[in-house]
This record gives sequence, C-alpha cells and structure tokens, in this order.
Amino acid sequence: MSCSRKMISTGLLACGLLVVPPGPAQSQNTAPQVAVHNFADLVERVAPAVVRVTVVGRAQVAESEVPPEMRGSPLEEFFRRFGGGGNSGRGSGGQQPRRAMGQGSGFIIDASGFVVTNNHVIGSAERVTVELADGRELPARVVGSDPQTDIALLRVEVGASLPTVPWGDSNALRVGDPVLAMGNPFGLGGTATSGIVSARGRQIGAGPYDDFIQTDASINPGNSGGPLFNTRGEVVGVNTAIFSPSGGNIGIGFAVPSQLARRVIEDLRDDGKVERGWLGVSLQPLDRELAQALGVEEGGALLAAVEPGSPADRAGLKAGDVVTRAGDRPVRSPRDLSGAVAAARPGADLALTINRDGQRREQPVSLGTPPDRREVAARGGQRPAREPGAGALGLALGPRQGGGEGASVTRVAPDSAAAERGLQPGDVILRVGNQEIKGPGDVVAAVEAARQAGRPVVALQIQRGEASSFIALPLAERQG
Repeated sequence: MSCSRKMISTGLLACGLLVVPPGPAQSQNTAPQVAVHNFADLVERVAPAVVRVTVVGRAQVAESEVPPEMRGSPLEEFFRRFGGGGNSGRGSGGQQPRRAMGQGSGFIIDASGFVVTNNHVIGSAERVTVELADGRELPARVVGSDPQTDIALLRVEVGASLPTVPWGDSNALRVGDPVLAMGNPFGLGGTATSGIVSARGRQIGAGPYDDFIQTDASINPGNSGGPLFNTRGEVVGVNTAIFSPSGGNIGIGFAVPSQLARRVIEDLRDDGKVERGWLGVSLQPLDRELAQALGVEEGGALLAAVEPGSPADRAGLKAGDVVTRAGDRPVRSPRDLSGAVAAARPGADLALTINRDGQRREQPVSLGTPPDRREVAARGGQRPAREPGAGALGLALGPRQGGGEGASVTRVAPDSAAAERGLQPGDVILRVGNQEIKGPGDVVAAVEAARQAGRPVVALQIQRGEASSFIALPLAERQG
C-alpha cells in the first residue's frame, strides 16, 4: 500500500485528485456554476461532495517518513496514523513490512458514486473506505488508476444520489486567479484553504506528463486527491503535490489540471485503464546552438534516438529529426510531443511535421502500444559533451570497442570545447551533421566538410551507455 504522500526532490507529494465527467443523473445534485465572491458561500455549496479516503494494507514503513520536526514529539504517532506513515511505534529507522493505514482526499463526480482521488493514495491497498461529508463510511472499489498522472477512480455503492461537483476548464485559468483547495489534511476532517494560481505548466519531475497548476493555497499531507476549485465552484485541478524541505506547507502546492485529469478519468471509467499511443523515441530539448547546428529556425523536439522496430522506426524517422508539429498541435518542446502522442490511442495515425537536414517534410506515423505499458518520455538533457572533431578539436578517436559503426572517444583534451561540453572517454560518436559515422576518419571528414561550408556549429550524436543524445560543437573559432 502506498501512503498518502510521496517525496519529490526535497518535497512532499500531497495527494492529487481525479474528476469524472458529470453523468445524466448528476444535474440536480451538481453545484450551480455561479461565480461567488465569498468563499464561505462556495464552501457551503461544494463541501458535501468532498470526501475522505482511507486505505488499509501492508506497507514498507520507515522512520524517515516522519518529518524531522515531528520525530520524538507527541505529534509523531498522530502523523504516522493520519499523515500517511501507517500505524507503528518508533522503530530503528529500517524498513519493515507491517499493517498500515493511510488517508487522503477525494471528490464525487457522479451521483451514482464515482469518486476521484490520487493513485498514490490508494497504492496497493487491501481495503479502501470513503467517508462522506455527512459522516457515512462506505466501502469503495478501485475502478482503475493511472500512475503516470497519479489519478485513480473509485466507486461506492449507495442507494440514493450523491452530491457532486462539476468540472471546470483549467485552460481558462490565469496566474493570479483565486482558487479554493479542499480536503482532509493530516486526517483532521474537511478543511478549506484559499490562495491564487501562482503559475501554470510546472514540471516537477513527477512523471512524463507533468503540467501542474501551482498554487499558494495551503496543501498538506492528506489533501492528496482533493479538488482545487475556481470561484464558480468548478473543479479546475486535483491537489497532488507540495514542495517543502520539511513536509509541511510553505505555499508551493501543485494540482493536476482538470483538462488532463478529466481525460484520464474518462478512460478509467470506460475500462479501468488508460490507453496511450507509443512512438518509440527518446527526446531532447532543442537549445539555440543545436537549432543552429541542425538548421532549425523554430523550436521543436529533437529525436535523440529511435528505438529499432518502433512505430517511429517503421515510419522512417531518424535520430536528429526535429519534430515541429504533431497533428494540429505545435511542438515547441519534448513535452508537447509527448502530450500529443499520449493523447492519441494505439493504432491512430499521427501526422508529424519534421525538419531533417534543414528541410521541412511531413511524416505520418501509425502509433503503437507501449511495451510493458511504458510511456513516451522526454529525456531531460543528459547531454554528453562538446567535442572537437579529432586532433585540433580536442579529441582522440579510435574504432568502436567491440566493433560496429561509430567512433569511440579515447581522450578529451582539458580546456577544449569537447571538455567544456562534457565529452568523456568511452563516448561513441554516431553521427556528425547528416553524416553517419562508421569510423574515426568519418568524423574528421564530416567536421572538415562543415568548416568548408562555413558552418559555425555542427551537431553530433553521442551514445553513452544505453542513452543517445545530440550536442552542438562550435567550429568557427577552430579554423585550420
């Protein structure tokens, strides 16, 4: 069972929430979509649809899960019971499997009993219980969950219609808009906090589809899965994470946007799983130097590697291609391409606009199914290093160890452009510009050709271990 919090960097994930589109029976129970200027009025209308989610199972519970400032204090056991750490006494600091209880929040999106919460709230729980605002406790069934977006959908059986809350449009949010967060922090019971939208489109390393709303509304452990409302009482986000060195609120909270959560919930409601397309590439951000080296004047997502036998490979895509458009979406970064691919279903055709060797072309791709249910993810820039070609470029090259195509870097001169860009002995150069490299001589010839053509930089594809990426090597200052 996963407790109702997760660590991100030095921060703590407070559970995120999930919402389902309103069903036919929902109309008379859904809060009216009328803007209010008094949060007390808003809370009164939406609170009946906000629930507490309690889970019981077996978990690895560690002493380190308790925030340092609570260890040894009267609050330690309270936090273990209600902050997500599980029922346990003070241990030795090691991890031990034990019976544990965790809790989070959720909200009702359909009058027949569909409840949205976070995937990390339910984890691998053996038993899930939903406590309604009126105090009723109902056993819940997990309809489905999606670890990639940290969204889960529950179902409770009840004889009468339940109060619900409607979806709002997270795309309409602006920085500075007031918002209201609701949930059950630390298991204290229904709690409302207010703030503003601090930022949009935040990436915090939680997963391949990071696109969080940042808010300064107080979010704490136990708020996970709770709703973030706009002033009309519409759910615009699912409270999922906080950034904090101690585990408490410091005014930096994150919510999954409703537009993303809603799509996930619709899939989970259909068949309990989320289907996403698969392209079969690793991606790399395109900085100004790489764009110049590749002859690209606009932004895009650089294909650092193409998996053999993948949909991208079958369509003829190559490492070094820059994708600038996917369907009707402009692609300015790897995240844009990942999102477009994930939004399509396996088997769907996706029209890509790519730039190859400075030439624009259209390339349709028939998407596949992710192997082992892995999703396309942007590789966030483990860029090997800059390399001068050979000799004057600050590199010594040799045949690829073990045979095969490419040239191995055997030495990198200190203070060279190659060293500055992080090239290391053992790196393998696979391509220089549009020239595939079969051996060391090809590197020298390709770099010299780029110089003769007056190019100030040249792009090199580098393989380090299993990862492949591109770097931009400046040439203008190294004439002769």
